[in-house]
Amino acid sequence: MEAEQQAVAQRAAAQQEAAREDAARQEAARAEAARLEAERQAAAQQASARQEAARQQAAEAARQEGARQAAAQQAAGQQEAARQQAAQGEAARLQAERQAAEAKREERLRAIGRQLNEEADRREAAEAAARRLPSASTLRRARLFGHTDPNTELILYAEAWARKIQMNMTIDMVREAAKQPHTQPVVTVAIRSDGTVESVTFVRSSGVTAIDEAIPRIVHSQANYPAFPPGLASEYDVIEIRRTWHFDMAVRLY
Repeated sequence: MEAEQQAVAQRAAAQQEAAREDAARQEAARAEAARLEAERQAAAQQASARQEAARQQAAEAARQEGARQAAAQQAAGQQEAARQQAAQGEAARLQAERQAAEAKREERLRAIGRQLNEEADRREAAEAAARRLPSASTLRRARLFGHTDPNTELILYAEAWARKIQMNMTIDMVREAAKQPHTQPVVTVAIRSDGTVESVTFVRSSGVTAIDEAIPRIVHSQANYPAFPPGLASEYDVIEIRRTWHFDMAVRLY
């Protein structure tokens, strides 16, 4: 009887121990499951955080790219506006230059017209004066083909005549033509006692038509010249002055 009771007690203790161990195993399994779930959740949170960070990074990159493209478009727009403005400025400058050149050309044409009119008036006046003068064959003439003569008054008159041509910017009438290779022309100018020009005669041509045509214009452009002083007028009706013409910064007569 006693042995049965002990066996029953032992079986009960064994069952209790087995139940306790089973409960412990179940608790350990629950703890492990909870730990694994916690790790899973933590891993999921980390993955979510990484995804969110990646999304934010992508959004920031997209924003920066959009800003870059907007800045590039703005810069391109500014460059295009600057280019158009520069093109407009260049067009305005060229237009102004064309207008200035046209104005200068018209002014030159007007000046040439005035000069031609003045020359025509002088020729008409000279022809009228010539009709009133004695014939050329009866005129008393002085010829100064150099720079020396016994008549000092004649030399002084010729020098004054040359200075008037040399000092009145007559080089402007022949400046461009004088740039061409040419021979220094030798020219005889006959001046009447009233200061009008009787003739312009070439002893030696320059070899350049434009220069040869300009010299008579220069001579007539400065007419009338001073009338002869009384001493010269009492002796001569015409003075022929021969000079070599040289062109550099001015017209020079030698």
